[in-house]
Amino acid sequence: MNALAQTTLNGELFPATWKEAEELHLHQYSRITCIVAMVLVGAGVLLDLAFYPDLALEFGALRALVVTAIGLALWSHSRPWGWAHMRSTTRLWIALPQIMIAWMIFRTDGEASTYFVGLTFALAGIVVFLPLSVMEALGFSALTVGAYLLACILRDTGVQNWPQLLGQTVFLLFYAVIAVTVSVFSGQLRRRSHRLQLEVLRQRDELLEVNQALAEVKGQLVQREKMAALGTLSAGLLHELNNPVNYSLMAINMGLSTEAAGKDDLLRESLNDAREGMERVQNIVSDLKTFAYQKPGADVLRPFLLEKAVQSARRLAGYELKGIEIRMDMPQDTHVVGEEPAIIGVLINLLSNAAHALAKAGRERPEIAVSAAVEDGRMRVRVRDNGHGIAAEHLDRVFEPFFTTRDVGAGLGLGLSVSYGIIQRHGGMLSVASEPGAWTEFSFDLGRPQP
Repeated sequence: MNALAQTTLNGELFPATWKEAEELHLHQYSRITCIVAMVLVGAGVLLDLAFYPDLALEFGALRALVVTAIGLALWSHSRPWGWAHMRSTTRLWIALPQIMIAWMIFRTDGEASTYFVGLTFALAGIVVFLPLSVMEALGFSALTVGAYLLACILRDTGVQNWPQLLGQTVFLLFYAVIAVTVSVFSGQLRRRSHRLQLEVLRQRDELLEVNQALAEVKGQLVQREKMAALGTLSAGLLHELNNPVNYSLMAINMGLSTEAAGKDDLLRESLNDAREGMERVQNIVSDLKTFAYQKPGADVLRPFLLEKAVQSARRLAGYELKGIEIRMDMPQDTHVVGEEPAIIGVLINLLSNAAHALAKAGRERPEIAVSAAVEDGRMRVRVRDNGHGIAAEHLDRVFEPFFTTRDVGAGLGLGLSVSYGIIQRHGGMLSVASEPGAWTEFSFDLGRPQP
């Protein structure tokens, strides 16, 4: 029901505007003040019995009516209508005790009635406890003073002691000044408190965003440290792995050259399968060495075959590309200039993202098309998938750091923002186009060797 609250502060609903804050404060404190007023009005029966026992029955019935009316106001606070008209119902019920006391003054001793004290208590208490505006405090004070004067003047016997009436009226006016002053300063304090709480919420949200960004940065740094460690260890490990692969290939080739292999078709087929498998291992080792290891300080911008880099990326991302048809369309000459390991990393990232999109789309025939063509003296490379596409509101953000739908640390740690920087460093531009629900295409361009 509470449509005013827009956010939370320390686990509690918090209003977004000053007007909503005042309504929420009124709702909270009006309920408490209703209960206190009902208790005090009801307990006043003891005063009736003590000072005016002859009128105790009449005053008791009047008190019961006022308590019932205040109870109905309290009940309405939990209903949509009561919430919408809370300020009006509050103005009504706080007037009831004053009218009731004025009637009791009228029915008893006028300006000499003991009930005059009740007016001062109600005037001070209600304004202190309820977040009334300055105009509401003025109106409530005027009602109290006016009701008292009418109760004293309209009696059948009239005013018996004008100095006493004047003095008590001045007392009420003093209380009215206090009530208005309290409403002014309490309103300022509530407004200032609301501004401070909004500032706390704003800074809290900023801090949460910073913490989230730091967590993502930490994840990226951890992943890059892993990649750096892999690059440091890869040279020796790959060399050690290459040796048994070469020995195995030599043994297989020797086996194929024997007389027994020439006579036994099954043996020859098995040896050929083993050689094909070892050659695949040898290619993967070579791809890993190209991707992960590079001499520090070396001139990294060298001519290389783009087609070879694409094949390396396909093999390294092979696990994610299982079950996906890869179509390639390359020109006869695919020489480009650049940092081959970095471009392989970009291609791995694009192929991995395409595979992820295809897995989410659940296509019957998942497909990735990798094509290249010479345009304006540069090689334009395109990677297109028939996945679920990218929503229009996300299309301009895909290259922002940490903008991803995947978990932190997933993949090889080369996010699209990093890939964008790599292509930019090569003098090109990584761009994206997509049709939601149909396809996505990433493209970039690389320089060509000078003839």
